[in-house]
Amino acid sequence: MKIIAVIPARYEASRFPAKLMQMLGEKTVITTTYQNVVETGLFEEVFVATDSEIIFDEIVKNGGKAVMTGQHETGSDRIAEAVQNIDCDIVINVQGDEPFLKLEPLKQLIEVFHNDEKQEISLASLKIKLTEKEEVENPNNVKVITDNNGFALYFSRSVIPFHREISFDVEYFKHIGVYAFRKHALIQFSKLEMKPLEISEKIECIRYLEYGMKIKLIETNFIGVGIDTPEDLEKARKLI
Repeated sequence: MKIIAVIPARYEASRFPAKLMQMLGEKTVITTTYQNVVETGLFEEVFVATDSEIIFDEIVKNGGKAVMTGQHETGSDRIAEAVQNIDCDIVINVQGDEPFLKLEPLKQLIEVFHNDEKQEISLASLKIKLTEKEEVENPNNVKVITDNNGFALYFSRSVIPFHREISFDVEYFKHIGVYAFRKHALIQFSKLEMKPLEISEKIECIRYLEYGMKIKLIETNFIGVGIDTPEDLEKARKLI
């Protein structure tokens, strides 16, 4: 299988505009993310897909590869445009605001497709257990619930599952925004109309579920810092 990585990058993020151009040490967030993905050595090609000339120029001037796209509602739609004419089988979507992603979780995602003999999985992604009440209740953390085989049942910014039975020790999982797509499923996704659930939650994975596609979730212990807010940026700077 030919496997590539694409980093969708939007300058005008709704919660934290220009976050990808903020400095982490001596490099911007987007450059840090790009270089870390390249250094894994897992991909035949890595590039940033953006509608921002500022981000495009930032990547190119630092020796990276970037492509310009039109404006899109989701990162998956942006990537679908970018890879439409690229010969590949699996596309890894690494969020531009996840600068500390490690090698092992990416390898786990790729392995999902090596083991998928029936080729029934459209998308694979990561989840991590949440243990702090405030993290579970934080709407910036997308929660996911899965069936016994690790396939996604639903994603939400609300607390899921609802803990009605207090004596039952329920587990909560955060969805980490790193995806591995079959290319044909990604292209199909981009042609599907957004439905009310996706629009309401602002979670693109829901579109796959609404149209009956299978999403495999892999549990990881990877702890990074997704930069959604200025407070997240300060956490990331402390890690640097």
